[in-house]
Amino acid sequence: MKRHRTPAPPEAPRRGAERRAGVNRFSAWLRNHLRVFFNTLGQLYRAPLHALLTVAVIGIALALPAALYVLLQNTQRLADHWEGTAQISLFLKPSVSDDEAEKLAARVRGLAGIKQARVLSRAQALEEFRALSGLDQALAALGENPLPALLIVTPASEEPADAEAVLETLAALPEVETAELDLGWLKRLRALLDLMRRAVWLLGALLCSAVLLIMGNTLRLAIQNRHEEIELMRLIGATDTFLRRPFLYFGLMYGLLGALFALILLGLTLGLLAAPAKTLAALYNSSFEINGLGLNASLGLLALGALLGLAGAWLAVSRQLKQIQPG
Repeated sequence: MKRHRTPAPPEAPRRGAERRAGVNRFSAWLRNHLRVFFNTLGQLYRAPLHALLTVAVIGIALALPAALYVLLQNTQRLADHWEGTAQISLFLKPSVSDDEAEKLAARVRGLAGIKQARVLSRAQALEEFRALSGLDQALAALGENPLPALLIVTPASEEPADAEAVLETLAALPEVETAELDLGWLKRLRALLDLMRRAVWLLGALLCSAVLLIMGNTLRLAIQNRHEEIELMRLIGATDTFLRRPFLYFGLMYGLLGALFALILLGLTLGLLAAPAKTLAALYNSSFEINGLGLNASLGLLALGALLGLAGAWLAVSRQLKQIQPG
């Protein structure tokens, strides 16, 4: 007697059914999220004053560290410009002539760590000193030029340690009487920038914490207003994920709109300051202009606002839902 084997179901139809089931689940998930998203937008639209006040508070909290960050970046640009003009002054011995000073400058340009070297002749040094001091009669009474030639050297590196190493090398040259490099202002400037950088991070952390508290308090009140509705939905089997979802969208929208408000506020502020800053820079023969956040930093601020909104909403909703149980 022959045994008949039952043929196995075709593999292709089964895979097709699984694929259609997956597509249907994704479609249902997407429709549910879109429904909650537009429902949340509708609730914000129906209470514009409350939404605007919340967005404004979040926006101001985010705009403050963003403004300090812009200030720090522009100050760093100025510092880079100033550091690039740091110079070493080599006062040559009185016996060194202008021609010998030019030869020395050529030798110095060939040394490692030197970006530029130029000579200020004895006559040029005298004219510059006369213009700055106003001692024309006293200098005329001397009869001869008492000032030595000066060699002005620009180091290639902006680091104080590297500039000091170059200073030691140049001071050892036999033609040099005195070598000077004022690094005090440069060190003070770097210390000030480090202080500002830490202040920006600390203030940013504090204000981000404030945004979390604002979101937590706002959504706590929203959950309390819907306390009975949440109890009823729990009775008919609603899960925490289902109950949490609309409040998370509230947090996301508040965070994004707050960050957008911060960008607008910061843009208006920089626009008001741009013209006076340009006028002030022109008085110092500078082409410096205030730069804003830029595209990457602006996108980062929007992302930060969205993450803070989601985090604040998650913390607030998770805590409140634990306290709401059907009686």
